[in-house]
Amino acid sequence: MHLDTFLYQLHFDTEKAMSSGHSVNWDDKPLPYKLYRNVSSIPLCTEVPFNIDCLDDTRPTLRTISHLLWYTFGLTQFSEQNFLEYTAEPLYSYRRFVPSGGALYPNEVYIYLKMDDVSHGVYHYDVAHHRLILIREGNIDSYLNQALGNRCEIEKACCTVFVSTMFWKNFFKYKNFSYRLQGLDAGALIGQLLEVTKRYRYETTVYFQFLDEAVNHLLGLSTNEESVYAVIPLSVDSTMEWCKKADDKITATELCQELPRITHNYYIRSRHIETYPFVQKANEACMLEQFSPIQQMKQQNKEIRTSNNIPLPNVTRMTYDFVSSCRKRYSPEMDFILKKMNVYEIASLFHEAMTSYKYRNDIDDLIESPSPRISIYSSFYLVEGVLNGAYYYDVKKHVLQGIRHGDQRSVLQSAMTLDNVNLQQTPVCIHLVGDREYMKHSLGYRGYRIQQMEAGMLLQRLLLAGGGLNIGGHPLLGYNSVQCDQLYEIDKLNETTLIQLPMGAHYQRSWLKAGLHH
Repeated sequence: MHLDTFLYQLHFDTEKAMSSGHSVNWDDKPLPYKLYRNVSSIPLCTEVPFNIDCLDDTRPTLRTISHLLWYTFGLTQFSEQNFLEYTAEPLYSYRRFVPSGGALYPNEVYIYLKMDDVSHGVYHYDVAHHRLILIREGNIDSYLNQALGNRCEIEKACCTVFVSTMFWKNFFKYKNFSYRLQGLDAGALIGQLLEVTKRYRYETTVYFQFLDEAVNHLLGLSTNEESVYAVIPLSVDSTMEWCKKADDKITATELCQELPRITHNYYIRSRHIETYPFVQKANEACMLEQFSPIQQMKQQNKEIRTSNNIPLPNVTRMTYDFVSSCRKRYSPEMDFILKKMNVYEIASLFHEAMTSYKYRNDIDDLIESPSPRISIYSSFYLVEGVLNGAYYYDVKKHVLQGIRHGDQRSVLQSAMTLDNVNLQQTPVCIHLVGDREYMKHSLGYRGYRIQQMEAGMLLQRLLLAGGGLNIGGHPLLGYNSVQCDQLYEIDKLNETTLIQLPMGAHYQRSWLKAGLHH
């Protein structure tokens, strides 16, 4: 199967991507985190602050890094649910502040630290025990800078975060469809990381382009099992230069020779691991052996509809409690309850999400006055100040462009391929939209992975802003993309819906839950 066919199936023929009819061996389910064995570890601080919006001391210390990692990807809550209509055992789960398809969390976090209170080197964040595992000791500024194409002053960064994906952790359930989920999950994680770093007033840049094999070699990863998706340096130095022209003379193969190969023993519980050739093939097609001149990105100007436009009220940035919003986040599923919203809440939700979504990265640096590559479309019902219908949110003009009048809930419900959410109970159903060609003309197949990550980053901003408005959101991929594309008439623009997010008020779920912090 050609990769174009593979990626097409991920969006428009998901039954084939899911390998319908396969049975999941739940008894051999992998752990949602990676456990290293027989390696040095450093315990992290468990005295987590309840407010990180007004920190007095933001110096990068082991204490602040431990809080940053916990708020980004730590285990935050243990819960127990009893399904009274079944005789099954109670469902136990560990939650984090970011969503993940099936709560499988295929991503892992590594961090390169250069601080006085720990040995300089690369560490794995052991989520299960909230500690750091030493992967490679020593200063690797020169190596890492070369892997990034000598584009930034990495020596001025206090630390660098690596977000990777372990393919098996959600392939075991979702098969080839896992490749789409992995990018979205990574994006939600990156979005949360960037929001946390803002509270610590760190400067950041997300690098989507790097010499993959060299970075994987640095972390001791087997590319067929796990691969880095993004590299994110953090700095308190406002003079740091981030995105210079890439050095196209360095190759990943040559760079790998500068550091000895390392291997570590780790445990993920599964005894039998299947092969996933198409996921590996897609990952290999993304990998950079050498930097090359990148073509100018196309900037698409959407046709402005002069009629049926609804100007949204001018709103300022929300002042919600970030930590409280993180704690509120969970996917309501069948717990939505239809309750009116108003145009001020919609204006605040969209403005906050798109404003916080702006971030420094190594793609926009190539573009003059870049526009967001991910757009918000939404269908509304029972929103005061907005006629029922389907709309496009014009972020530059802060208006809703009318596309289709009337209640669209039945249309959206019929497009659902899984009946796990009752859209009749949600006043807002958001779709994040991107180009069908996923920047392929300039970034190749790597563009698809980047597009999914950017969608996940905006998704997390919407969920956080929703928490500030006391509404929940349930991210969904179980819908017919063709029907939704036609609803918004974006098939004519060569765009497609990337993820669906119904939002609204909800009941409190019947469960026992406890926070995992001191």
